[in-house]
Formats: sequence, structure tokens, C-alpha cells
Amino acid sequence: QVQLVESGGGLVQAGGSLRLTCAASGRTFSLYAMGWFRQAPGKEREFLAAASWSDGNTYYAHSVKGRFTISRDNAKNTVYLQMNSLKPEDTAVYYCADALYRCSGYGCYETTAEYGSWGQGTQVTVSS
Repeated sequence: QVQLVESGGGLVQAGGSLRLTCAASGRTFSLYAMGWFRQAPGKEREFLAAASWSDGNTYYAHSVKGRFTISRDNAKNTVYLQMNSLKPEDTAVYYCADALYRCSGYGCYETTAEYGSWGQGTQVTVSS
């Protein structure tokens, strides 16, 4: 079982930046990839980005590509999400998750069903 802890959320003005951190512990050898999702009130959990541990590939949702950047530190079993040019519609609880299997090709890691362990989430609020 992998334990995930997110941090770095907070309140920021529109146009600002935040960097979220997801630290993994426990059975880290099981990690194939880690992803970031978010969930706004009354909406479904939305895929944002994923990073593969084995080959370094990254995957992004169209809605955040160019504004958000996922990166990882293998030695620390940590994944980051750098968020720039934030908008009020980016307000949500942000979650990281551990992928259940290795995937390759188009559309990888975009669904919640591809993930096992989830963090508790960190709130990001963007004011206008």
C-alpha cells in the first residue's frame, strides 16, 4: 500500500502560481506513474497530468497544457505540479494518485480507474 500526502495548496490571486507536492511512502516499488486530479464542488474528478516513473513520459489534459507542469524526483518519491497563470475556474481540491499499472500510448492515466491509492487532497482557491 502506498501512502500519498499532498501539500502546497492555498489561496492565490488570478494570474498567480502555486506548486503542489505529493510525497509517496510505503511500498514505493509498486509505483508505475503518478497523476494529479482535481475536483470542484458538484463536479466529477478531473484528470490534469501524469508522470511515468519508468520512462519519464508525461501526460496532460488539454485544459491545463501549457500552464501546468508535472515533474518528479525519483530519489524522493515525490511528484510536483507547478501551476502558473491560475484562473478562478482552477479552484478545486487537488489530489495525487498512484497508477495501478504501466500504460503507454495515447490517453494514458486519464481515468480514475487507473489509479489505486489517493492522497487526502489539498485545497486550491483562486480569487478573481
